[in-house]
Amino acid sequence: MPSSVQLFRDQKYHELKEQCIQQRRLFEDPEFPATDESLFYQSAPPRKVEWKRPKDLCEDPHLFVNGISSHDLHQGTLGNCWFVAACSCLALRKCLWQQVIPDFSEQEWDPKNPVKYAGIFRFRFWCFGEWTEVVVDDLLPTMDGRLIYCHSNVKNEFWSALLEKAYAKLAGSYEALDGGSAADAIVDFTGAVAESIDLVQGKYGEIISEQMKLFEDLMKVHRRGGLISCSIAVSSGRASEVETEMGLVVGHAYSVTAIRKLRLGERLVFSFKAEKLFMIRLRNPWGKKEWNGAWSDNSEEWKKVSDSECKSLGLVLENDGEFWMTFEDWCKNFTDVDICWIVNTSYFSIHKTWEKKTMHGAWTKNSQPLQNRSGGCFDNRETFLQNPQYIFDVKKTEDKVLVSLQQEDRRKYKKEGRGDNIPIGFEILKVEDNRSYRLHKLTVQERVATSPYINTRTVFLKRILQQGRYVLIPTTYHPGITTKFILRLFMDVPSKLRELKADKPKMTCWSLLCGYPRKVTQIKVRSAEGLQKQDRSGGADPYVLVKCENQNVRSPVQHDTTSPIFNTQGIFYKKNIDSPITIQVWNSNILCDQFLGQAVLAASPNDPREQQTLKLRGRGGREAAEVPGHITVMVFSSDDLAEL
Repeated sequence: MPSSVQLFRDQKYHELKEQCIQQRRLFEDPEFPATDESLFYQSAPPRKVEWKRPKDLCEDPHLFVNGISSHDLHQGTLGNCWFVAACSCLALRKCLWQQVIPDFSEQEWDPKNPVKYAGIFRFRFWCFGEWTEVVVDDLLPTMDGRLIYCHSNVKNEFWSALLEKAYAKLAGSYEALDGGSAADAIVDFTGAVAESIDLVQGKYGEIISEQMKLFEDLMKVHRRGGLISCSIAVSSGRASEVETEMGLVVGHAYSVTAIRKLRLGERLVFSFKAEKLFMIRLRNPWGKKEWNGAWSDNSEEWKKVSDSECKSLGLVLENDGEFWMTFEDWCKNFTDVDICWIVNTSYFSIHKTWEKKTMHGAWTKNSQPLQNRSGGCFDNRETFLQNPQYIFDVKKTEDKVLVSLQQEDRRKYKKEGRGDNIPIGFEILKVEDNRSYRLHKLTVQERVATSPYINTRTVFLKRILQQGRYVLIPTTYHPGITTKFILRLFMDVPSKLRELKADKPKMTCWSLLCGYPRKVTQIKVRSAEGLQKQDRSGGADPYVLVKCENQNVRSPVQHDTTSPIFNTQGIFYKKNIDSPITIQVWNSNILCDQFLGQAVLAASPNDPREQQTLKLRGRGGREAAEVPGHITVMVFSSDDLAEL
């Protein structure tokens, strides 16, 4: 269970329930009243909606009837198939739905003790990085004595209708849930990390190797508690809610309820002479309308499968909205898949664990360039660096990095006409190994990763990054747009993710005694060539060391080469404008490293800023004797500490 929980509208469930019990009345929520205002923000109801309590709809109401199941839910008249699909996914994982419906047994109707029932329920959602508890009454919208929105296939079961009401309260109204993303709802239910995959763009229906890799990835996600949904995108030739020839509904969210390898044929004593099929099971939130192609409920293919295998699959041959299909057919017929990773951060786990770091931030406008934090995407070269900047380190030789950027949920702004998501994304730049201040100009830095820019609530990226220091810059696509965001970074080892706020070194009392920097120099050592051979095989194990005053930057060792590629960056704030930059090349040895040569630079603001090649010399400054080898560098210097 979450360690700390925020209260939505500061409503305390236990206090409100106790008040109602003492006063012998049923709770009526003043924060989400049973009126049209809670239903709609711009539409008008086609007919009068009556708000009724479960006890007015059936004789024996319950939160759950025979437990919770992905088959419990049906969509109703609201266009929120995405929410119902997410609920179907949630119902598959007991540990997850118990977070959303806390103390469910305490909330359940108790026929033996009816005076303890107060018509009040509570649900928890992961809202923008914090678990938030939402309290609702049990007045539900009906027409002709029937629930008009999400409901169970069992008349006296109400968990899905009450959960939907709590989610609608969070969004501002039921109508605000019309159209959305199953991935967003799953994230709100779990705090998961959402990744969206375009099956068409990735050519998963055509390239078998990519298809098999995706199958293994999805099976691993599913086995480890992740949740998956999919859909067919609306296009010029396919209108929303239209059924395809194969029985699938366009623009409709399906939940993935199982991923399996299916064995055909019989298992022999000493060998398998069985064909394996890669299969996936889906559920339509409508509770009907299924795939009618190969491996559909009544297809001939199931005759090839043994009774025991059918039983292990939980095969049900009826029009209940759930169906199997081959993974190949799934890749060819669906266009989009949303994967919600339940990222494991536990230290007590047999599976891979991740180090997580979370940052809350905002894009804000200011007329002063150094104070502005809404500079837009990389295409806006003049203002791009006027965005929030976050620095992190990759300590291993290489490490897989997961990045999730999420903007605040904008459904609550639909009443004001600004409920659409803002196109967002981010850039990752490899920067100087000793950078501690904000970037002001792109010179020697490398642009190593760019996320998609899209108007979804969350943007996700997976990358393998090499050892070094990086700056991550989250942006809106267009400059001058303001909103809040949450940034989550997952790595194998701690990343030390933190925001860069200062533009240059801070002036302190200590600066008056010891001096304050007067010049800044950036340097990138790209490579070296022709180094002196150090071993019998004719190679060396070189690294580069860049020094200035009391600061230094060292590269990783490059093994068995006399022409190493370093791409090592450093930035130095010099108190003495005449202090040189010294670039030394060393050979790594077990006992004692060996000096191979150096180059000394004055690094003046007037020096050329293009790439230059420098001859290596021995110790003793710029006039020392030449030694084998040369290095390729780029150097930028400025008297303005906030220029680079």
